[in-house]
Amino acid sequence: MTHATDRFRRAGIAAFALTFLAGPALAEGEVNIYSYRQPDLIKPLLDAFTDQTGITTNVLFLNKGLEEKIEAEGVNSPADLIFTVDIGRLSNAKEKGITQPVSDEAINANIPGQYRDPDGHWFGLTTRGRVVYASKDRVGQDAITYEELADPKWKGRICIRSGQHAYNLALFASMIAHHGEDYTKTWLTGLKNNLARKPDGGDRTQAKAIYAGECDIGIGNTYYVGLMQTNEKEPEQKDWANAIKILFPNTEDRGTHVNISGMALAKHAPNKDNALKLMEFLASPQGQEIYAEQVFEYPIGPGTEPAAIVKAFGDIKPDPLPLDEIANNRKAASELVDTTGFQDGPAS
Repeated sequence: MTHATDRFRRAGIAAFALTFLAGPALAEGEVNIYSYRQPDLIKPLLDAFTDQTGITTNVLFLNKGLEEKIEAEGVNSPADLIFTVDIGRLSNAKEKGITQPVSDEAINANIPGQYRDPDGHWFGLTTRGRVVYASKDRVGQDAITYEELADPKWKGRICIRSGQHAYNLALFASMIAHHGEDYTKTWLTGLKNNLARKPDGGDRTQAKAIYAGECDIGIGNTYYVGLMQTNEKEPEQKDWANAIKILFPNTEDRGTHVNISGMALAKHAPNKDNALKLMEFLASPQGQEIYAEQVFEYPIGPGTEPAAIVKAFGDIKPDPLPLDEIANNRKAASELVDTTGFQDGPAS
């Protein structure tokens, strides 16, 4: 066994090899993927790629520290391709110097410019909307804006996860991009004052709280609704999903804030040619639709269609704001969360 194979077998806590051959890890016909996405979610996608190309995929799953691990491995890293979610993690990978630029006509043709790094270091594959979960029983309106969340009429009625979580930081960063820091600071203060409790839990927690009557609206990603609706292991989550309706904010003006799942080519990719083939497949309409169906997200390529369960959420009008602008405002958004005391919850 080569040293590279041994590293891939033993790398990281919570590692999972989806496919691993007994031969050398750097042998022709393989590509090594470091992923923040659960292996079972991407297995159908990678199986389709292998069926078409004969190239084997090796997946190392980590729930945290992926960027730091590749950085520590340096030139000896077996990583070819990085799979991750959220513009913050993609931009962080670029900033850490663990990616390399890609200029590929096929990829660029299938991935709209707003979902690509201007320098080619990362590419979006699917999107998820940051939407409002609203009680079917207690919220009559069917339209809303992000700006409206600071309206005192919602006082004591909003639930949300940590303001420092990547999903909310991206939303707050988009507000800065559209309105500036001063407005966003005032808006965040208003949102904080409308909270029913301190920020807590995950996105599904907010749906659960609405079901329990603890609040009337929450902020969450669209794909969690699909996960709840199809959860056979914890069927109570179906009740949470059934208690809410999805409101797509700002449909009448700029559109709903979206974030991405995406990919990046590792800086020292030992199987670069194979990695590029996989990147082209992932960016293709077929690859995007397979991926999007598995994770209840929206494919972003021209002519692609979401799965039926995602279509049932309703029509989404994505905010056309380039994601690199969101990435550039994340630090300021985090500072505003601290400055406003957002994490402390509503004023007593």
